[in-house]
Amino acid sequence: MNELKEVKDLHITDSVKEIFEFLANVGGFQAAHLYKAYEIMKEFFAKDDCTKFLSFPACIVATGVRGILREFVKRKKFDVIITTCGTIDHDIARSLSKYYCGSFDMDDSFLRNEGIHRLGNILIPQENYGSVVEEFMQKILPELYNKKKIWGVREIVWEIGKNLPEDSILHWAYRNNIPVYVPGYTDGAFGSQLWSFYEIHHDFTVNSLIDEHELADIVMGANCTAALIIGGGISKHHTIWWNQFRDGLDYAVYITTASEWDGSLSGARMREAISWHKLKEKAKYVTLYSDATIVLPFLASALLGD
Repeated sequence: MNELKEVKDLHITDSVKEIFEFLANVGGFQAAHLYKAYEIMKEFFAKDDCTKFLSFPACIVATGVRGILREFVKRKKFDVIITTCGTIDHDIARSLSKYYCGSFDMDDSFLRNEGIHRLGNILIPQENYGSVVEEFMQKILPELYNKKKIWGVREIVWEIGKNLPEDSILHWAYRNNIPVYVPGYTDGAFGSQLWSFYEIHHDFTVNSLIDEHELADIVMGANCTAALIIGGGISKHHTIWWNQFRDGLDYAVYITTASEWDGSLSGARMREAISWHKLKEKAKYVTLYSDATIVLPFLASALLGD
């Protein structure tokens, strides 16, 4: 047995980096996994020859953690983004309108009658969401249609980012040439607007296989791949699915609150991906059980802070 580390008490400090230094030795359950996530991300951030994937679901874009994601993209810490359709919706809506803090325990019938959507403990006035996305999309879609008739989803997302202000994730993805892939692109307001436009312009085509071709080139050309995977579902699976074609990710940090005992992809720990060749046998990886809105600010502050 290797020399064991002594469990040491955590001290109160004003420095997030100092806290992470303590986490290496506190022996504190998920705190130890948080430290491992920090160490893995610090290592792959330092590798210039490693293609880095950022995978996340739309729900956290409705929260203030959107600012953390934007900072990752603004600072070019990731090379590829894979996410869900609602990310486009929320990024547009929050750039052009406002969301509000609420409670998980609010009366949903009351909110419905008041014209307010509830996303967990986030309140979204109806006029700040669907109509905002519709107005924005119906303004730029004719411009895209006049340029050409066949578009990849990533191309459209970049056009959206080009037209959004600097507080937008998609703006910085466009500005820094970071591709954003949305495999389930019809599952939200963005997709509904594409459908609505198509109903009038049947020669307007969205070809998601263009995106898959681009992803194939990225994965096959990578010397090393790493991923920060937040939450499960299609964004997680698309990230690990494509990496199986190079025998798996070299690094992976997975943040989840789901249990593995129902066999779901969201609950599957990263080690399960080894059997599918989606994660290399000798990869550095960790599954961190936590609400991402809690741990991401600490991880980002430790990794990016002065």
